[in-house]
Amino acid sequence: MNLNILFMKEKNQLNQNNNRRKFLKKGALSAGSLMIIPSHVLFAKPEIRNSEGQLIRKASVAASDRVNLACCGIGNRGGDIMGAFANTGLANIVALCDVDMGAPHTQRRIDSNPKARKFQDFREMLDKMDTEIDAVSVGTPDFSHFPITMLAMSKGKHVYVEKPLARTFNEIELLMAAAKKYGVATQMGNQGHSEANYFQFKTWVDAGIIKDVKNITVHMNGQRRWHGWDTNMKTFPKGQPKPGTLDWDTWLMTAQHHDYHKDFVNGQWRCWYDFGMGALGDWGAHTMDTFHEFLHLGLPYEIDPVKIDGHNPLFFPQASTLAFKFPKRGKNMPKVKVTWYDGVYNQPELPEGYGKLEVNPDIPPVAGGKLVTKLSPGKIIYGKDLTFKGGSHGSTLSIIPEQKAKDMLSSLPEVPKSPSNHFANFLKACKGEEQCRSSFDVAGPLSQVFTLGTLAQRLNTKLKFDRTTKRITNNDLANQLLVGAPPRKGWEEYYTL
Repeated sequence: MNLNILFMKEKNQLNQNNNRRKFLKKGALSAGSLMIIPSHVLFAKPEIRNSEGQLIRKASVAASDRVNLACCGIGNRGGDIMGAFANTGLANIVALCDVDMGAPHTQRRIDSNPKARKFQDFREMLDKMDTEIDAVSVGTPDFSHFPITMLAMSKGKHVYVEKPLARTFNEIELLMAAAKKYGVATQMGNQGHSEANYFQFKTWVDAGIIKDVKNITVHMNGQRRWHGWDTNMKTFPKGQPKPGTLDWDTWLMTAQHHDYHKDFVNGQWRCWYDFGMGALGDWGAHTMDTFHEFLHLGLPYEIDPVKIDGHNPLFFPQASTLAFKFPKRGKNMPKVKVTWYDGVYNQPELPEGYGKLEVNPDIPPVAGGKLVTKLSPGKIIYGKDLTFKGGSHGSTLSIIPEQKAKDMLSSLPEVPKSPSNHFANFLKACKGEEQCRSSFDVAGPLSQVFTLGTLAQRLNTKLKFDRTTKRITNNDLANQLLVGAPPRKGWEEYYTL
């Protein structure tokens, strides 16, 4: 069966809500209406459309207004995102949506936002509150990012989506195209991309301090949820009774049917190829993001699973080493090999003078607890003349060995401070005041690198990738998995928006 059939059709669909929005604006002129219609609906700039009437860009929220934000996924990490947006003082949280609105981890957020309207299905929320929502945050499992984000963008909503952007290469392609089509502000949730490391890396590349990079090592050696599982597992676990408050069918969204099991929910989804992106998708966005952007890496031409310990076709390895090879870029950037290490004891060789890398205190808890690892997540960047070590998220780089760093201290350029954190950056972009730093055109190719890496893990084979045609040329199954299995019946429309 050709898995590409249901995915490669692209249809142009007009925004069907424009007439209703015009009606609301007109109706607002009647007595009393000004009290219930938000100012961003009444006085927003006109929407921009092309000659065919298709929406190009939704008007920015007025500078004097807060952004009306709807939150999809309000427990666990989704709840953390809600809190971070609330703390900016730039958003009104007007809607809460979760497939389990009765769970303890969602109830806390419901209680703290009593005025927000509540939904269990994102489709109903976006339909009933279309004119009241400016932006949507998506803090749900990796595989469910795609349908929520596509529907929100098709309705002209700005979107903030947790990392990685989506689960398959093709879904990311469609998200990037839709972001351009609908002209909305987009941000992937790798929050360190608005912190010190972002500005330092850019400044040091521009100043020629980071140059002639040929090798990069990236490591995440913390204990993962699936470590210790039976690697001889041949089938998914048998179904269990689901919580009465959980809408399991909506939780599955586009994914193939699975019976409910506790090891599919509350973060456990990250263990499975069907639902998550493993350690690479989880931590690559926090360790590879700045060098990927500012060294202009794009997509690799080869992905080699140098080491796979505990291979299983259903869930991620106990340890893996992946070598990504990127071509020369322009005149001054040589070929680069990026080697990724995961697994508790699968640690990279450290260069002389490496020293100690402290765990960044701003890193969110892992699996509800403290990060357990002997080597803090990070990277080592080998240039022609200099070697750099760095941590995760917003952690800045250090030049090693220490004496070399001291010798260069007086010649290092001043690094600007971040004008806004990642959440404020997104909200200000909705208002036209800033540009998103991890917009889909930046975060999309980075996330596609992760999808290629997880395919190499899943199939335990070297993959050759044509960067021009965006096809895997040496493995037919892997090439089909760039698209993946067709969506469940009733969920096809999100691939045509």
